[in-house]
Amino acid sequence: MMVYKEKFENFVLKLDFKMPTEREGHCNSGIFFRTDSLTPLPGKDVGYNGIEIAIDSTAGDGFHHTGALYDLVRPTKNAMRPLGEWNHIVVTSDRNRISVELNSEVVTQMDTDEWPEVGKRADGSAHKFERAYKDHPRMGYIGLQDHGSPIWFRNIKLRPIIPDK
Repeated sequence: MMVYKEKFENFVLKLDFKMPTEREGHCNSGIFFRTDSLTPLPGKDVGYNGIEIAIDSTAGDGFHHTGALYDLVRPTKNAMRPLGEWNHIVVTSDRNRISVELNSEVVTQMDTDEWPEVGKRADGSAHKFERAYKDHPRMGYIGLQDHGSPIWFRNIKLRPIIPDK
């Protein structure tokens, strides 16, 4: 995992990523943000301390596929390019609103204020995290992670958003 040394609250993160071809292996990676602590909870990994955008070589639009807010919000579509090609992702974290744009298409959006219950999505269905995202810290670390499989990142740009007063 690679983690930025400072915490951010409101930001736009832009980067390119490339996953291996099927011949080269499976990819299971992600982008963490709003990660309030880098110390894992007992029996968990550090991903439980924040929000993750999934980057996975499995094609689809499920809770664990590329562009999903992992186990929380599914992407509206699979906007990934073929494996082995570069993809561009833009993550915007602005107060209670989170959006994920993949290859110029907004694929995932979340309003954390609509998530008041621990372990429940906005629609009331269960997710695996023991958090009410309405109360989750909005400031946290940003990191790139992998689970031991190949992933390439380039052109990483991080810009803070200065809220209107």
